[in-house]
Amino acid sequence: MIRKADVILAIFLVIAGLAVSYAFSTGQETGQMAVISAGGKEYASYSLLEDRVVTIDQDGHTNKITIKGGHVSMTFSDCANQNCVQQGEISDPSQSIVCLPNKVVVEIQGGNEEFDAIAK
Repeated sequence: MIRKADVILAIFLVIAGLAVSYAFSTGQETGQMAVISAGGKEYASYSLLEDRVVTIDQDGHTNKITIKGGHVSMTFSDCANQNCVQQGEISDPSQSIVCLPNKVVVEIQGGNEEFDAIAK
């Protein structure tokens, strides 16, 4: 048997959950630069403000990275699993795209840097 207090509690919990989700989603800062590493070494850095397509050819493998509208995506890879292509667009400094078979990493840097912890 459901009581009136149970319904009120459920509605309160749903509203509180939505408020927390909204607070976390609007607090994200977009990054400034896309840093691309290939084979464990930094390949290049590009501003997210300029649209471009970057093709990386290394060790017989090809990856195509697209920067458009402040977002970065891996639009082509000749790797077998295609996880890097299926990841979609990224724009926050906490996000990255990794193509393990081809050893290509795209990281977003810049924005509002915050510290997780400060050690003395």
